[in-house]
Amino acid sequence: MIDILFCGNSGVFDGALTCILSILKRTKSRQPFTFHLFTMDVSHLDPNYTPIPQKQVDFLNEVIQKYHPDSRALLYDVTDYYMRYFSGCPNEGAYCSPYTLIRLFADQFDTIPDKLLYLDIDIMFNRDILLLWSTDITDYEYAAAPDHYGKYLIHPHYINAGVLLFNMKKCRETRLFAKARAWIRYKKLVFADQSALIRSTTKRKVLPQRYNDQKFLHDHTIIRHFSKRLFWLPYPHTDNIKQWHIDKVHSVFQYHQFDDILAEYLTLKENYEARI
Repeated sequence: MIDILFCGNSGVFDGALTCILSILKRTKSRQPFTFHLFTMDVSHLDPNYTPIPQKQVDFLNEVIQKYHPDSRALLYDVTDYYMRYFSGCPNEGAYCSPYTLIRLFADQFDTIPDKLLYLDIDIMFNRDILLLWSTDITDYEYAAAPDHYGKYLIHPHYINAGVLLFNMKKCRETRLFAKARAWIRYKKLVFADQSALIRSTTKRKVLPQRYNDQKFLHDHTIIRHFSKRLFWLPYPHTDNIKQWHIDKVHSVFQYHQFDDILAEYLTLKENYEARI
């Protein structure tokens, strides 16, 4: 069993579906997956901050079980945890949404196993997930790749927290998540939970960039992370093109490596929307 964690609100359906399809279609071995989805209702902060509805999870279960009958998607409402630990904290209005903070509750659930892969939803697998999942992290709290910009601007081994392969057993021993939650509660941090995790780390494994490529897509790229990036032409600017922005994926990035995945995504999304 491969266990994967996503976090988000009711608006992450497109990202979760495309990312899951990329995993299922690029993984050669037919072993089961458990997709853990953390969500919450904090609509008092923003009307869009509503939880992932069960009907989306039911549909995802239909999709993934066609690939393996033992695969499943599980929904966790962590609203109470968020309100207890983070409501009104200095990082509640950080640059990112509060949903990035809730992965810090992964140690609170017995259903989370000793090995867990956290993924941002703006990610596509270009190659087999086992290339990442099989990484030996016995002596580490987690493995992560460098942040594309941070490795130049901050430190060569400054990591991007969009892809984190956790050794949950060791994380519980070192209290990684508890320490990170304390940082979030009491100190304003530039990159919120990413900064909190980095400051709380005892030992990590730094992976090559191909495990979380935030700018390029090479043949050897395992994960393409569609995070916000800088473009120099026709003038310096940033853009936040996601994998479900298919026209821009084709016209700006000129990527066609994911066309089979995106075609299935469009068909499935049409089927889902026809039901609601």
